[in-house]
Amino acid sequence: MADDSPSSERRAAQSAPAIQTVQRAAVILNAFTAARPRLSLNELTASLGTSKATAHRYTKALRESNLLRYDEREGLYSLGPQILTLSAAARAAMPVISIAGPHMQQLVREIDETVVLSVWDGDTAVVVRAEDNTDRVIRVSVRAGSRLSRTESAQGRIFCAFLPEDDVPGLADDLAASTELRREVDEIRRTGISANTPSANGVRSIAAPVFRGRTLIAAMAIVGTTTSVPEGTDTPLAIALQRVAAVVTAELGSTGDGHRPVTGDGHRAPAAEGRTGAR
Repeated sequence: MADDSPSSERRAAQSAPAIQTVQRAAVILNAFTAARPRLSLNELTASLGTSKATAHRYTKALRESNLLRYDEREGLYSLGPQILTLSAAARAAMPVISIAGPHMQQLVREIDETVVLSVWDGDTAVVVRAEDNTDRVIRVSVRAGSRLSRTESAQGRIFCAFLPEDDVPGLADDLAASTELRREVDEIRRTGISANTPSANGVRSIAAPVFRGRTLIAAMAIVGTTTSVPEGTDTPLAIALQRVAAVVTAELGSTGDGHRPVTGDGHRAPAAEGRTGAR
């Protein structure tokens, strides 16, 4: 039964300012992105929608907690070292990252290309782990924390294909507006791999889903040049990627039965065996 007593109402009123403080701090921290890693006080004030004095008070408190840094020479703020600690703790709480790590490293050794793992943050795919210790002269590096295009990246399209449509903001409109995207999402659902995304600046990626139960929790991708990473769902790189993603899925306690590629006879392809080495 709800507590409607005067004391309960007083407690709710007293907690409101604290909730607003947390919300405003979150707005400031969320203003920083990979594309905008350093911001001025005027930019933070605009994001917060308050006076400059109020924004300055919040940035001062965040600096004292090492959540923000301030460059006095340039007059710009950036995320502080405590963010790295929190980021590491968040990653440690996601089993897929630690489980996928050794398999990603083995795949890098096998194919000599960069391998990355992305998760969904409610709006788009975000890279949470990258392995790029390849021996190639031209090496493609991807930074953890990078936010990827929802509809133009291979990883983003994996989430478009396998997440419930309501979980992907704007997906219905995107599909209605693009015949190419609609056709490609259907193909990803059929084959279990995103291997025909547009290349950008000579870089191409292919991606495969990782499930826990019947829920998509990550996308694993190979990233390289358009010369070294060909399009197509039946290339050696695509087959190797699907094998490793299936192994990680199995170690998370799922067979991913509903999302294995469909063979010519209409049945699902066999699940991958629990190893990642070359066959």
